[in-house]
Amino acid sequence: MKCFSRHSAAIMLLAGVLSPGAQQIQPSSQIASHVPAPSSDMSAPQLEEKGDALRAQKNYLDAMDYYRAGLKKSNTAVLHNKLGVCWIQQARYNEAKKEFEHAVKLDRAYAEAHNNLAVTYHQQKQYSSAIREYKRAIKFRDDNASFHANLGNAYFSHKDYEQAVKEFNRALGIDPGVFDPKPAGGVSLKLASVGDRAYFHYTMAKMYGSRGDMEHCRQYLTKASEEGYPYVRDALKDNAFGAVRKDPEFATFVRSLKPVPQTASAE
Repeated sequence: MKCFSRHSAAIMLLAGVLSPGAQQIQPSSQIASHVPAPSSDMSAPQLEEKGDALRAQKNYLDAMDYYRAGLKKSNTAVLHNKLGVCWIQQARYNEAKKEFEHAVKLDRAYAEAHNNLAVTYHQQKQYSSAIREYKRAIKFRDDNASFHANLGNAYFSHKDYEQAVKEFNRALGIDPGVFDPKPAGGVSLKLASVGDRAYFHYTMAKMYGSRGDMEHCRQYLTKASEEGYPYVRDALKDNAFGAVRKDPEFATFVRSLKPVPQTASAE
């Protein structure tokens, strides 16, 4: 039987691509294709453009061929970063990390590459290193909501819930839709919901509730309930829900929530 504490945080992460928001996706396998090999006559910008088109089609292996060909003609931080994004889409985190490290070595102020390097640390549960790199990304792009959301995820995984909530609120302050799915195709990675999913969703409901955002608050309370969080009815007395708690419909909604029984699973 799966048991929930109020502050449990078993990490469960997915990597997604941000453009400029983020889409949560699973590491992808690729079907064999018949894309022609990069031509030696193509310029570095042409090779990069073709790689971008293939990556947008989730044709990561062929995209990587074009990025590598481009790097032979122009060793840029941008191309290393895009190559790293392709690696991480295949859950090859060590290879991705090398490319992002190349990118930040070539351009110390490349915020997206610092963020993506942090994602590789985060995926490997090296939370202190992830937090360090997310902070570096934010140093150069403090107005990027996804960077703050990622840093919040890292704090949450590290069980520093107070700092996590601060970063989630900062992310929402920049972009109220930062946690909503968005089209893929960019060069900066965003993590999906982390930690014990039930508690994470309840935490998100609290933040939206404190902002008076009834729609998102109810959405995340529902997710928390479906994931088996046993304290969803605390929303009726938790001060964080003060902005929405006075609504009679909200009280009726919360009382209707029942955690889904958790089934035993083999370890």
